[in-house]
Parts: sequence; C-alpha cells; structure tokens
Amino acid sequence: MSKITETLHAIPVDELTGAVSVPVYQTSTYVQEAPGVNKGYDYGRTGNPTRRTLEKIVAQLESGDSAFAFATGLAAIDSVLKLLSAGDEIVAVDDIYGGAYRLFTNVYQKMGIRIKYVDTTQVQNVANAITDRTRLVWIESPTNPTLKITDIAGVCQAVKEASARFDHGPRKSETGDPGTPLHERDTRPLVVVDNTFASPVLQNPIEFGADLVIHSATKYLGGHADLLAGIVVTATPELSAQIKYVQNASGGILAPWDCFLVIRGIETLELRVERQCENAMKVARFLAEHPDVDQVYYPGLEGHKNHEVAKRQQNGLFGGIVSFTLKQDTEEAAIAFVSSTKYFKLAESLGGVRSLCCQPAKMTHASVPRERRLASGIKDSLIRLSVGIEAADDLTSDLAQAFDAVREGVTA
Repeated sequence: MSKITETLHAIPVDELTGAVSVPVYQTSTYVQEAPGVNKGYDYGRTGNPTRRTLEKIVAQLESGDSAFAFATGLAAIDSVLKLLSAGDEIVAVDDIYGGAYRLFTNVYQKMGIRIKYVDTTQVQNVANAITDRTRLVWIESPTNPTLKITDIAGVCQAVKEASARFDHGPRKSETGDPGTPLHERDTRPLVVVDNTFASPVLQNPIEFGADLVIHSATKYLGGHADLLAGIVVTATPELSAQIKYVQNASGGILAPWDCFLVIRGIETLELRVERQCENAMKVARFLAEHPDVDQVYYPGLEGHKNHEVAKRQQNGLFGGIVSFTLKQDTEEAAIAFVSSTKYFKLAESLGGVRSLCCQPAKMTHASVPRERRLASGIKDSLIRLSVGIEAADDLTSDLAQAFDAVREGVTA
C-alpha cells in the first residue's frame, strides 16, 4: 500500500453519522454511567476523541506503538525530558534546534540534568560519549539549520553496543507505576529522533531502531501555518504508558480544534512534501551556481557530506529546507537579503505551503551562544529557506532579485 493511501484510510469515517471528516469534540468532560464507568472518556485533559484519532493516525504513519499530541513541539520535547531525574545525562546533536537548546540548558540543566553535545553524523562520537548515566541520545536528522544527516540505524546500533559496557539491563519498578523515573525502570539509553524536518514521508525512525520520535506538528504535519502542535511517538507499550502518564499529569495537551486541523493537514501531507522536495532541489541547484553564495546546505546535492546516508535513509527524498551562506559573510548582508525577498516571507517556522526565509543567528537560534553557533556551522550569514509549493521558477527568480538588491546596497 502506498503512503498516501495508507494516510488517507487511516482517517476513520465517523461511526455515528458517517461523516468523512473527523468530528471536533469540543468538550471538557463526559457523563458517566456510574463512578468510574464511562464510554472510555472521563475528562478532556485525560482523553478526547478528536485527539485520540489524531494520535492513532500519527502512530500508524510512524510505525509506532502509540502517539501523544501536545500543545506545541517544545511541549512534546518537554514531556520526554520529564522522564529524567537529577544526575541523568543526555547525549545530544551539536547543532540542535535553538528552542530545545534553551530548554535543555536554561531549565533542565539547572535541575541536575547533564547534556553533552556531539556531532552525531559521526556514529563513533555518540558511542564515545555514552556513560553509565546516559539516559537519552537526542538526534535531529536533518538538523536545524545546517541539515546534517545522522545514520539513525547506525546510531541505534552504536548505542546498544556502547551501553553494553555498563549495567544497562532492564530494571523495572516493583510498583509498575508508569510515572517511575527512567533510572528506576530501564537504564538502557533511549534514542530520541526529532523527525520534524523529514516528516513521516521521508523516514520512519522507529523502523531504524529509535525508541521515541518527536514532531513539531506546527510544521509539515499541519502544513498551513495556522496552528501550534507537538507529537511524541513511542516504540513500545512501556514507553507509551510513561508518556501518557506525563501527558495527563502535566496537562500540556493539544486542543480538539487544533487536532482537527492537524488531521486535515495530514490528508495532503505526502502531496505537499513531495512538491516541496522537488522545489527545494531546484532552489538548491540554483544557489549552488550563484556567484554570491559561499556554501549550500542541502542533502540532495551530491556534494553534501551526508548525501549517501540521506539517499539511503530518506526514501530518495531530501526535504523542503535549504540553507546557505553568503560570500559576504556578515550579519548585515544576511539581514539585507532576507529583507529583500518577496515570495520568501521573512518569518519564524517552516514546513508550510508558502515559502519562508529566516536568519537563524538572529531568529531561531538566537538563544544559542555565538561561539556554539559558529562551532556547529551556524554562521552570521547563514540563511534558512523553507521552500513551499509555489512554482519553482518564481522562487528562484525571487532569490535572484534579492541577490541583486543586496549587491546594489553593498556597492552603493
């Protein structure tokens, strides 16, 4: 069965009315037949039929056991971090999303969680970083915004082998309480993959051995820049119980209407992503030949250092994000460029049907210290493009006129 057929037919017909669209159950509570006797729902924070439908759809798309919908992508990330305890350690990708870096560093590090940042494209780096306190290995692939590609299966195997050096066998809680911290349940490090940039169309990390998958559903899953949402997908019933416990205990759930919007976005996910990948390739090739461009970051280009891994891992597709640096490597030149585009709207976020551009150093990654940004390849002149579904020729023409505008401004 093709992915698009699977996606469309994962969306159920309403049993009560036959409606082909999922109903929005805009309710906070449910009538019970007797205390504790109900039709599967008792309170809106704990469960909602619209949210449950979305969660089932995404779990199926990602080949997971279950999925859980949160109010934002960062709320989804936060739910996974709540599995940790003081003294636990995360091995994380070095050019991690700025919001995740802020959460890791300024919130959880103060609570006694240690974070090591490594280049996860080198599998041995991950293996070398694992200690007896490592609980999570945190991957983004592709990364934001330099589009590094990590061999997910390779990392999962390396984590398994490296953790064998320590006593990382299963150690279940005697009570079986799903709220029990990771160090009391199973000390084997869990591999977490932020799959936002790829989407389930390009790759399914659980099939490569990952334990948890995260999406900012604000991006490709929603696809229309009209909602905020986050998803966590779990590989096993045990992890499902733990994330469900955190979701209910913390309450950062996705509202019913936003669940409906994500479901509606998923209906066209494959069509949108394939068009965005096609456009992004054309944009990347245009940039690679432009005299004002220093370096293009796009895994679809054969010169990209992780091209072969991406080709093998991402179903032959390379994503809708293209980043590049200018030969005039200054913040001023980058600001002038992103302020000169017409179709590429200057804005945060990505993954929507309309093209966007941003300067990560001043926008998405402003919370990351400049020294760390530079070390991970995020130069001041780096520009990130989220390529939409417009005509590719219109997009390259827009970029061409922006280059002209910067050149005229620089020489004036």
